[in-house]
Amino acid sequence: MHSKELRADGESEQRLYLLDSWRESPFYTERERAALAWTEAVTLVAEGHVPEDVYEAARAQFNEQELANLTIALVAINGANRLNIAFRTVPGSHQPAPRRTGE
Repeated sequence: MHSKELRADGESEQRLYLLDSWRESPFYTERERAALAWTEAVTLVAEGHVPEDVYEAARAQFNEQELANLTIALVAINGANRLNIAFRTVPGSHQPAPRRTGE
């Protein structure tokens, strides 16, 4: 779903394909890396806690409101993922909404 939306918004194939190796790839900004690390840590928080270095990197890149918004978004996406798993949504079946002219 998200890769389809990103493509529709003009994201490059290279960045999408390398997302699994964002730590090693030169194609992501420090802000994006902080967001990705934060997302992984919060998603896996049941396995421990958010590491201090991940928290500090996120705080260096995002103000309090931005970090709260990022966290709410990732919690919503994680919740939607769990619903899709529970209700057996077929992966890849999402179609992006048509873009309106001028967006």
